[in-house]
Amino acid sequence: MKNLDLAFRSLFEINMGIRPGERVLVFSDIIRPDETISAADRDRRIRLNATARKAADFATHTWGKAAFVEFSATPASGAEPPVGLWQATFGVEAVAALDQAGLLTKLLAKAATTDDITCARKIVLTHKEATADIIIAMSNNSTSHTRYRALANETGTRFASLPHFDPEMFHTSMTVDWNILADRTARLVAAVNRAEWIRVTTPNGTNMMICKQGRHAEGDDGLLTAPGSFGNLPAGEAYLAPLEGSSFGTMVIEWGPTRKLDHPLRLTVEKGVVVNIEGNDPHRQKLELKFAENSNCRNIAELGIGTNDKASRPDNVLEAEKILGTIHIALGDNSGFGGTVSAPFHEDYVFYRPTLTAIMTDGSEQVIIDDGRMLL
Repeated sequence: MKNLDLAFRSLFEINMGIRPGERVLVFSDIIRPDETISAADRDRRIRLNATARKAADFATHTWGKAAFVEFSATPASGAEPPVGLWQATFGVEAVAALDQAGLLTKLLAKAATTDDITCARKIVLTHKEATADIIIAMSNNSTSHTRYRALANETGTRFASLPHFDPEMFHTSMTVDWNILADRTARLVAAVNRAEWIRVTTPNGTNMMICKQGRHAEGDDGLLTAPGSFGNLPAGEAYLAPLEGSSFGTMVIEWGPTRKLDHPLRLTVEKGVVVNIEGNDPHRQKLELKFAENSNCRNIAELGIGTNDKASRPDNVLEAEKILGTIHIALGDNSGFGGTVSAPFHEDYVFYRPTLTAIMTDGSEQVIIDDGRMLL
């Protein structure tokens, strides 16, 4: 493994803006015995866990206050992490108070009501002095779309999420000029926010109408220095939660999270949810199982647009969705970034060479991306 000291220093100082005396928590997950994964993915996940440990060690030696936590991988991205991570993040007393109030089980099951979440927020804020200042989430399965992450941000924690991360990205997509990326992302967000509908077409047959009415796009630019900041690393996207029940069209999926599919899958979307899947790739069975477990997994949860000119690899969704000029559409949970659907699942699918058109209230149109080339 290449020396990562310079990469770690950039991560903590530039991306996270670490200050003297701040507490850092780094966590990772362990491959479960029942998981079936390729040899290449097993190797990446072992390296990811080892790199997370090294990042925590670097923070300890450099700034003095860091901890490392690992746990068995959750069933899917978007599922809540185990109680031990909650305790390491919020403190044992805060988690005990959540349990005593009858909230912890609901939070872990993603069954908490709006009132429950309000009560949980009050409890963690009462104990906020015990909460980590900076969290580096280097688990393979994403904790981005969880109550855990949202509550951590409520306390002012700065949270970097690196699901499916490959340590090699420290030498590629993480070397982007963060200030240039931030400017590009801000211009894209402004253009998207002038629209009420977004039309996306691609050469492979994808043709989607995404409803943006009443929703606000945000940018993920990798600069997580303000209290309560949250984003992916590597960063580089504009994203929004489409209005539930409104988007429609066809999605032709050619890439899964870590591989090109053997056969494309064609998803039909009506009234904001997937209503049919065609195609014979094994990924179809995974999706159908998730849909059967929880119908909210069918939800069109996110539209994202990549802005990172150093991102290039299509076989890892964390980086692929950041590639400049791509778009991605996610299924499942969007409750953590402006939507109303909660599910123990959030999975992004990346589409290449898109043409993205913003449709305004008066019906006028602006092409923002033309066959994968950003026009802003």
